[in-house]
Amino acid sequence: MKQVSKIVECLTVILSFLFFNSCSDDTAGLGLDMMPASDTVRVFYDTYSVPTETFPVDEAVLARTSRSYLGRFTDPETGISASADFIAQYHITESSTGNLFPPKIVDDYVTSIDVRLYIDNFIGDSLTTFKVSVYDLDTDLDPEADYYTDINPNDYIDETSEPMSHKWFTLSDRIISEADRTATGYVRHIRIPLPREVGQAIYDAYKEDKSDFTSTYKWLHSGLPCSKGLYFKLEYGEGAVAYVYITQIRINYKYYDDKLKKEVDGVTLMSSTEEVIEVTNFQTEDLSSLVTDPSCTYLRTPAGLFTQLTLPIESISTKDSINSASIQFKRYNDTSGEKYKLGIPQTLLMVRLDEYNNGFFEKYRVADNKTSYVTTFSATGNTYTFSNIAQLINKCIQEKKSGKASANYNKVLLIPVTTTYDTSKNLVKLNHDFSFNQARLVKDTKLNIIYSQFGKADTDGSDDEVDGGSK
Repeated sequence: MKQVSKIVECLTVILSFLFFNSCSDDTAGLGLDMMPASDTVRVFYDTYSVPTETFPVDEAVLARTSRSYLGRFTDPETGISASADFIAQYHITESSTGNLFPPKIVDDYVTSIDVRLYIDNFIGDSLTTFKVSVYDLDTDLDPEADYYTDINPNDYIDETSEPMSHKWFTLSDRIISEADRTATGYVRHIRIPLPREVGQAIYDAYKEDKSDFTSTYKWLHSGLPCSKGLYFKLEYGEGAVAYVYITQIRINYKYYDDKLKKEVDGVTLMSSTEEVIEVTNFQTEDLSSLVTDPSCTYLRTPAGLFTQLTLPIESISTKDSINSASIQFKRYNDTSGEKYKLGIPQTLLMVRLDEYNNGFFEKYRVADNKTSYVTTFSATGNTYTFSNIAQLINKCIQEKKSGKASANYNKVLLIPVTTTYDTSKNLVKLNHDFSFNQARLVKDTKLNIIYSQFGKADTDGSDDEVDGGSK
């Protein structure tokens, strides 16, 4: 009976692997169905302990993203606060002749200018009051440089100057009516008026010489107001963070419409896009108490904590073929009981520590399902599962055998990321996740490996076995 139970347990594990691998691109176990009839395969599995620890990344991760963040929030579970404010540049529609404004602006007069921060998500209490100041940058940003989340925006402004504007606001935008907020087509946003003279200066320069408006590059180097970018500095507030998906400068005026034969309202837009630089400065309180927490490991964004694994390569059999290798991470539930709390990281990248340190994100790399993988959070199981990392395990074994293994050859990181897929569902972009999220993972885990061992068939069929064990 004991042997039967053991076989059932083994078969359960194997069937689970087969289920996951039916949708996998991994080819580690191909070829079993092409064996001669006189050969047999003995399939067995083993389980290995994998030590884990929290890996501190402080605030210095690559800040490449098309989003910006503004606000301050304290995690009720740990009591640790983090804040965000940002720099944004603005893209213009490129034209060889320059077509930023219509030809017949009434009295050559700009009526107003504002900048709008459009929000598609947020964390915290939307009624929290904040103050933001807007500064015009006086130092160029380098389009070829990599900017990180520990950037000091004060290095790019004249700290002795007054801000261009400031605004008190709430994310619920109670200044406008309930009817307007709930109207079809309304998009949550923060509207910050700028001095009218700023818009007038931009228009006057355009009217005099359109050459600075024929490309984004020329605009960024024109020296005009707003051309180098704007710094949105958080001055006051605690309890929420806005996720800003686009910011727009809007220059307003009236112009004569030849088709309508009358004066109409017009607006010229300049938007923050992927063609220009957006970089958020994140500041987080001391995380050392979480790094040394013996009860769990942490995933924390933005720019806070990863989880590091040490793969037990030296314990893994090198005599048998590895068909599949899976690993799962269990998340602890939030214990704060608060209404407003950090979210849960939804997508994780598994990548070797050496690859991360060698510029994985800086080189625009994506998971290749060989030495790097992505997976998504399962709310049902409260887990993250990497169903087959056999190629990574084999790669580590080969490096160890050949004497080419680095000191960190068996170190792997779990990193919260955001993903972009093309229409064919190919992964085309990976960025750090800068949402305010956290997960506490059960410390240490298990690596499950299914092996196959080849041999000649015995006449009594005694080689047809399924075995299991753990280490």
